[in-house]
Amino acid sequence: MSNQVPLNLKPQPSNTPKSSREHWSFLLNAQRLGLPNKNKKNETARSPFHKDYDRLIFSQSFRQLNQKTQVHPLTNQLGIHTRLTHSLEVSCIGRSLGMMAAEKLHDSLPAGLPSGISSGDMGVIVQAACLAHDIGNPPFGHAGEYAIRDWFSRSEHQPILESLLPEQRMDLLAYEGNAQGLRILVNNEHHPNAGGMRLTCATLGAFMKYPWLAQHSNPSLLSDNQNLVKVNKYGCFNNEAEQLHQLAEKLKLPRSTQHDGYTRHPLAYLLEAADDICYALIDIEDGIHLGMLTYQEVEPLMIKLVGKTRGIPPEVTNNAPVAQKLAALRGRAMMRLVDKVTQAFVTKADTMLSGELEGSLFDHCEASVSEHIQEAKLLARERIFNHPSKVRMELMANRCLHTLLDAFIPLAITSNQQPSFEQQRLISLIKPHLQNHNRTLNHDVYHNILTILDFITGMNDHEAYRLSQDLQGNWSGSI
Repeated sequence: MSNQVPLNLKPQPSNTPKSSREHWSFLLNAQRLGLPNKNKKNETARSPFHKDYDRLIFSQSFRQLNQKTQVHPLTNQLGIHTRLTHSLEVSCIGRSLGMMAAEKLHDSLPAGLPSGISSGDMGVIVQAACLAHDIGNPPFGHAGEYAIRDWFSRSEHQPILESLLPEQRMDLLAYEGNAQGLRILVNNEHHPNAGGMRLTCATLGAFMKYPWLAQHSNPSLLSDNQNLVKVNKYGCFNNEAEQLHQLAEKLKLPRSTQHDGYTRHPLAYLLEAADDICYALIDIEDGIHLGMLTYQEVEPLMIKLVGKTRGIPPEVTNNAPVAQKLAALRGRAMMRLVDKVTQAFVTKADTMLSGELEGSLFDHCEASVSEHIQEAKLLARERIFNHPSKVRMELMANRCLHTLLDAFIPLAITSNQQPSFEQQRLISLIKPHLQNHNRTLNHDVYHNILTILDFITGMNDHEAYRLSQDLQGNWSGSI
């Protein structure tokens, strides 16, 4: 059975902290979710948060990001980012943001915590969270999310949804890689059904950009399953609701005033900023390497992001190769953006602690920073994300995932009838996944669908493409 918590019985975090220091002592909680709070002797060389980072680095789900789409599906061009290289770069920026924020907040942070938290520890909390921020992404990135939502919204699949509770239907109609990521961390990887990776509460809190359920941010879709043009983000399936409530209690996260979920952990704002910095700078570099943009049209924007104080790098004026110019501009822009974001973090610290901050940290930076970041993101959306070659690949990705869902999701509906030959062979394909995760397909259709989605979304782009070709009778040479 699922771990769904009835909406009217959800626990409220108790003992609201009375000061910022007390609040931070809860937010930097080193207890591992899924384990009792054991008073182990701390290692001097490796904090619990460093262990979180190591667990993530060595996990199967993280390795699978190596051939998952960042922006460009199934690209064969060397040097173009995958979800793995993107996540590593975001984690580096996140570490800098966390360490600098801790140094600037020094007097507000609690002293003498049992875990001995330092600025370096706060940096590695954000670093580990950033490392995991895309761990739940399906094959083909956001195109994969859209394909799954579209499949479940089709009229011919409504009989499957009718057997589910409204809140469970929402998890599928508004399918989110962020919620799949939490499921991997707290339920699937390392210790299936027994705490998952058992990361610290602090790292999980920083990981969760959207600590609420699908129905909290998409209430109107509960009564309308069709025309899912715009889905608001959320970070937890109903199946993992109990773990979300446990985490919120440990961290003392305030209730949101906008919906029935929780407010963000302050360090989640740093994760978001790190992701935005890479989104604004690195994705544009990939666009240049793929011929979607030219260096000449990107250089003025990069110089704006560098700002006047740091000055134009000599590589730009010395007629250096384009790769060197981009590297020099990127480095200076990142240093400035890290500084400006951490200034906003300190300025808005009390507002974040109370759960009242609106928008991202970039929205609270000086106009010259926030406007130019938005300009960079707009350029990527208009010239890269809508490039004809990318659109064609996304159409292929949609067909690919629909083929996989057509084949495997019917297995979620148990029947007294003998399975067909094809169903028997499909079950044999998914059997190793079930064994590795201590799962079976049973009479709980919601549980079965999530388990099958674990299998499909755990594939990288190449695995999903090859299997979809095989299922359509097109030999891919995958054996």
